[in-house]
Formats: sequence, C-alpha cells, structure tokens
Amino acid sequence: MRWIAHKFGGSSVANADRYRQVARLMTERADEGQVIVVSAMQGITDALISLARKAAARDPDWTTQMAALRQRHLDAAQALLGDGASGFEARLAASLADLEHLLRSVELLGTVPAEVMDLVSGHGEVWSAQLLAGHFHALGQPAVFLDAREVLRVTPTELSVAVDWLPSEERLAVFRKAHPSPRYVVTGFIARRHADDRITTLGRNGSDYSGSIFGALFEAAEIHIWTDVDGVLSADPRRVPEALVLDRVSYNEAFELAYFGAKVIHPQTMAPATARGIPIYIRNTFNPEHPGTRVDAEGGAEPPVKGITTIGGMAIVAIEGAGMIGVPGTAERVFAALHRAGVSVTMISQGSSEHSICCVIPAVDAERARGVLADAFARELAIGQIQRVSSEAGISVLAVVGDGMTGTPGIAAQLFDALGRAKVNVRAIAQGSSERNISVALAEGEATRALRAVHAGFYLSAETLSIGIIGPGQVGQALVQQIAEARGRLLREHRLDLRVRAIATSKAMLLDEQQLDLMHWRERLGSQGVPCDLAAFTRHVRAEHLPHAVIIDCSASSAVADHYPQWLAAGIHVLTPNKQAGGGPLERYRAVQAAAKAGSARWRYEATVGAGLPVIGTLRDLIDTGDRIERIEGIFSGTLAYLFNRFDGAAPFSELVRQAKQAGYTEPDPRDDLSGLDVARKLVILAREMGLDTGLDDVRVESLVPAELEGASIEGFLGGLNCLDEPMKQRLEAARAGHQVLRYCAVLEADGRAEVALKALPAYHPFAHIALTDNIVSFTTARYRNNPLIVRGPGAGPDVTAAGVFADLLRVAASLGAAL
Repeated sequence: MRWIAHKFGGSSVANADRYRQVARLMTERADEGQVIVVSAMQGITDALISLARKAAARDPDWTTQMAALRQRHLDAAQALLGDGASGFEARLAASLADLEHLLRSVELLGTVPAEVMDLVSGHGEVWSAQLLAGHFHALGQPAVFLDAREVLRVTPTELSVAVDWLPSEERLAVFRKAHPSPRYVVTGFIARRHADDRITTLGRNGSDYSGSIFGALFEAAEIHIWTDVDGVLSADPRRVPEALVLDRVSYNEAFELAYFGAKVIHPQTMAPATARGIPIYIRNTFNPEHPGTRVDAEGGAEPPVKGITTIGGMAIVAIEGAGMIGVPGTAERVFAALHRAGVSVTMISQGSSEHSICCVIPAVDAERARGVLADAFARELAIGQIQRVSSEAGISVLAVVGDGMTGTPGIAAQLFDALGRAKVNVRAIAQGSSERNISVALAEGEATRALRAVHAGFYLSAETLSIGIIGPGQVGQALVQQIAEARGRLLREHRLDLRVRAIATSKAMLLDEQQLDLMHWRERLGSQGVPCDLAAFTRHVRAEHLPHAVIIDCSASSAVADHYPQWLAAGIHVLTPNKQAGGGPLERYRAVQAAAKAGSARWRYEATVGAGLPVIGTLRDLIDTGDRIERIEGIFSGTLAYLFNRFDGAAPFSELVRQAKQAGYTEPDPRDDLSGLDVARKLVILAREMGLDTGLDDVRVESLVPAELEGASIEGFLGGLNCLDEPMKQRLEAARAGHQVLRYCAVLEADGRAEVALKALPAYHPFAHIALTDNIVSFTTARYRNNPLIVRGPGAGPDVTAAGVFADLLRVAASLGAAL
C-alpha cells in the first residue's frame, strides 16, 4: 500500500465541524494508506500551559479554566462520536483526574519543572487524536489511535530533539503488527526520551515535526502538512497583498525562508523528509482543491526568486578600526566573544578592506553584545587600533531567496533597483557563496515598504502602473470602462499591468490596496468612499512598492491643475484632457513644464485639443522634425461644428441651441460653448506647443453670447436666446449670397496673432464639408505650404476623448519599456 502522511494543525481541528472536514478529506482519499498526525484543538496547548503556570502561581482560576477545557472536549465528543462518546468521556475523565493531581502538586511546589510542563502540555494532542479516531469509527471507517509515546523515542540535544530511529522503527513495527490498519491517527508533539523513557515534547513546532517523523517511519511516498493557507507564499500576505502561492520550492529554499521568518515550515520539520527525499506538500484544509506547494529536493527553476521575507526586532553591532586591517584572527575573536555571551548572529557583513565587521543580532542582545566586544577588544580600543564598538537597534533583515538565483546575472541589480526606487537605505549586505540568499539590513520602519517594493520588483511586471483617476464624469467613466475592457489583453499580450487603485470626485474618493473592481466602483464609491483628500490620494497612488505611478485628471478643475508641478516632481506621470494647465495662467504652465523637464515623469495632454485626434502629436512631430509652422487653422468645438452644420435657416438658431443641449451636445450651460473661451484655450495650448508665450488675453475672441444674457440663469439664457436669431439669420444670408458657409474657426499665425471667430468660408474650403460634430485642423508649414496637412475626425464626446487619454497612457507605458 502507498502510504501518505497527513498532519493537521490546531486551526484544522478547532471544533467539531473542522474534525468532520478532516474526516471527509481523508475518506475521499480511499486509495492510500494514511498516517494522520494531529495537533491539539486550536488554543488547547496554550490553555494547558496557562493552567500549569496559574497553578504554580496559586491562582485559583486554574480550576475554572480546567472545567471549561473539559466541557469543550465533551461538546466535541457529543457532536462527533455517536455511541462512542461515553467511552471517550470515561477516558477524558481519567486523564483530567490525573492532570488535576499533577496540578495540585504544582500548586504545592509553586513552580513548574520542565518535565511536568512537557507532561501537562501534551494532553491536548492525545484528546484530539482520540476524537478524530473515534469520529472515523462513528462513520464506519477504519482507524487506529496511536499514542506517539508508545513508539517514538528521542534524545534532546542542545539545538533540538533528535529522533532515535532504530528503537522507534522497532516499536512501530511491533505496534503495526498488533494493530494492522490502513489508517492510523497519531498524536503530534509528544514522545518519550530514549535514555529514561520519560515523556517529553518536540517543541512548539512539534506537531509538524511529528508529521515528518511518522512520514519517514511509515516510509510514506508524500507528507501533506494541512494548514489554513494555500501553500508557501512569496511573501507575508498581511504585508504584501500581491503575495503569490508558489507551486514548488526546494528543501534548501524552504530552509532559508523559514530561517528568515517566513511562515512556511520549520527547518527541523523537514529534516526527516529531506534525509529520505520525501516530498512535502503544504495544503489548505479549507481549500482542499488547491494543489498547494510541493517542497522537494529539486524545487522549480522558475521563478529564480521564490520568496522575500523579513525578520524584525534586530540590531547592528559593529566593530571598526584601522588596526583590524590585515590582522588574522579578528573575526574569530568577535564571534568567540559573542558565542561566550550566548548571542546568536543572524547576519554578518565585512568589507574587503577589513576595516569593519558588523553583525546583525536580536535587539534584546545588542547592549550585552556591545559590552562583551568592548571588553574583548579593550586593549585595542585603549591604544586606538580600534576606533569604536557600536550597537544600533531598530533594524530589520530582508532576505531574497531562490535556488534559481545561482549563476543568474542581474538578481542583485533588481533587488537594489527596487530598494532605490522605494528610497530605502541599505545598512549592510550579505550573500553566501551558494548565491541562494541575498540579505540586507535596513531600518525597521522601512521594512514593509522595502518588502513590498522588492516583491513587486521580482514578481510584478516591470510595467506595472499604479493609476489614480480624478473626475469620473462622462469622460472619466468612459476611460475606466475602456481600461477595464483592455486590461486583461494588455497584461496577457504585453505584460502591461494597469492597476486603477484610486478614483476621486470633488467630494469623495475610493482607494484600494491592489486595484479597484472597475465593474462596481460606482457602488463602492457611494457606500465605502471617504472624503476627498488629494494629499492622501497622491500618497496612495505613489505606492513606493509599485514601479510607476500615474494620475489622470479628467476634471475641468483649475485647483486640480495646481497640483501638477508637485506630482511631476514626485515622479508621478500626469495625463489629462483638462485644459486648465495647458491653456491657463502662463506662470502655472511654465511651472508644469519645468517640473516635467526636470524629472523623469511625463505630462501628456493630447486630449485637450481635438479629443482623440492626434492634433498635439502631429504638431509636436512637425516641430521636432524641423518643420516651420506658418499657420494653424481649425474648428475645435464639436458643439459649434454641430450648430453651424445644422444651421440652414429652416429653424431659428436659438432652437438649434436648445435641441443641441437636449441631445447632450453642449455643456450644461451652453454659454461655455458659445462664448468661444473653450476654443481659445485650445488655441493657447497649440501656441505654447509652438514655443509662444501666449495667454488667453492674447486671443481675440468673438463670443456668440449676447451681452445682455451673460449674467442670466441657464433657463433665462435659453429663454432669451431668441434675440440672437435675427443677427444670425442675416449673417447666414450674407454668406449664402457669396456662396459661402458659416464656421466657428480658430486661427493662429506664426507670429502669435490668434483669433477665434465666426467666419464665412468658401464652399470649397475643407472646413465646409465636415461631419456633424467633427473637429478639423489645418497645418500650413514650410513643408506643407501649398497643400496644408489636415487632421480631421470626431473631436467631441466622452468615448473619443477617453480614447485620447488612454492613448496617452499607452504612450507613457511604451516609454517605460512596455512592448506595445
């Protein structure tokens, strides 16, 4: 029979329902022999230790706690064992009577000897294994209860507990011959000492260790450690939400990760499996469909870095001096002194100059370590050969672990690049010759930021963009939808990871640590949004663990545009259809441009003119390739294009305006379109792109808003707009008489003269034949003098404007290395 060892921890047997789940899992695996090692019910071992300590302290509350402990097991027995409950209750009563006698003795002694604590703390595993074995019987399933103390013999050592394999194997063979079964339920954590047959425990990770030991004793093909996580994770998910479950790691990788604090599996636990080459699977009791992580001799080649982890509560102890250079035995004296003081060294770093040696040790030992080193080198300190012995607490060690790092160029570069981007200072560095581990010491306050940054550097696409969107109006909503629809394809085909992590209105904002659900963000903004705080919004988007940050301003706010210089200076790319920065005060425009030129962050604003049309890009290309701009003409308002395409005299002009508003072609206040100011701002943006210091006051604007209606309400304006009908009718008739059409145009000359006005153009003019809401731009240049370059197409509407912004986003991504 092929034997599989299964170990279930306390969370897997926390209550009757959990025992049932364990039994279901095991009975579904009918084609294997099973050795099932169980921990005590969740919290029971700690409760037993507390009982002993309270008894020693003569705290009468221990008897109350003992009664609660008894009741918890009785309740589980009633739920699980059926007719077998009475037998368990009798055994439990006898066990608790013995335990009570023992605790009365402890109460008299006023102390808890180590052997007594071992005896007390091991009761939980016995009760737990009896409950599970009894539940199998109640289900009509075979199972034999095996008290590990009957077979497992160990010898305590200075470092751990060593298994005495031969006597353990002999005892197990005798037991199995007397009790043959395809399933054994075994107590974890407890054993007997080989030398004197006294009860002992295997330590706080003893149940996992027991699982591995009994896997070896049964010559199991596999060992499955069942926990409450899906497997070995690439980092602590409480600190790194993007942590991934690893498919496969090697024994050596697991050793390294465990040493540096990862909640994987204790190195001691793996020793029996490692010696026999038995693969270990880390599985989730509550998600058994997940295959978990396989730990074996080979591991997996990819990814080269398997895990990133940290140890906190450390300190650096350093000894420095020119007198150390070239002097043999200095390092030996340092470590001998620390050994005599009982100080464990986690990490060692020494420069090739031999001027200093630093060790990372537990912070609780820092002052003691500094003192013993000062004593050991007192003579050298006195004569100045050693300048100082120092200690500094508040240190964490970050370790990057992976067999695939061996011989792979660039791993260290990725590590330090990620730390540099996160602005984390490295205090000390260590790497073994195996290249399996690179460790760095850094300030404890920066540990989480460093951990997330390094994890992102190795596990996320280098083109991962943290995105915040301000102003989810019509354009903003269309942009969110477009990103949602394209995100999967871009990630799959181009490894471009677009993460919208924040959305803000003028009043509220919604933030998510990883990325927002782009299908349901409106509901969440309404129910979970917090008051808008642009400083907090910015900090969130500028997540130092993610490679790049982008803020997309889809508002029309001048106040938001005021933030562009500081965002760009902080390394945040800014994309916008908002014309306030490009067409607003010249001083702010210069500040934004200066910030963009001074750093690596980009400011992109293609959608400010012509929505999704490549107007600014075309102008930029002409200038960058050395062409000379002589004149720019255009129709830059989809609203006004619509009105004058429709205005043929059949309906009054005022009626067309009302119809356009009702159809959604105008701004909520149509005066924003008819005033010509929006067109003038677009002309200013183009002028500044040409290098002109043009301001809005420099543009001559013909407003179509009657002066007497400028201060009216929207309703009053629409009601009084009839006064414009006769003048507009006269201009239409005059144009027709000259075989012309009316178009609201913008004109920019090379010398900076700028005008926005209603013009009568020849019927053959390119501007005379545009579609209803088209924008059109004509570039007359030195190269395109006789036949101007024309850009034409839809220049208004949420979808095309959002597409222009999205195109800017992809251009920024391409400049960062995305293969688009």
